Amino acid sequence: MATLSTPQSQAGVLSFYDAPEKGPLLNVKIFLGVVFAFSVVVLIFDHFLAAAA
Repeated sequence: MATLSTPQSQAGVLSFYDAPEKGPLLNVKIFLGVVFAFSVVVLIFDHFLAAAA
């Protein structure tokens, strides 16, 4: 069975990570906090809507 033996840089994997940063930098802790808070709010609303039905 033949295997593909090209370097990762030719496959475009390394060029993705070496791309210049043009967008805003996001703090990982703030992003995860917002995602967690949004999840909690959705679960709370779902609980109250399920109880009302």
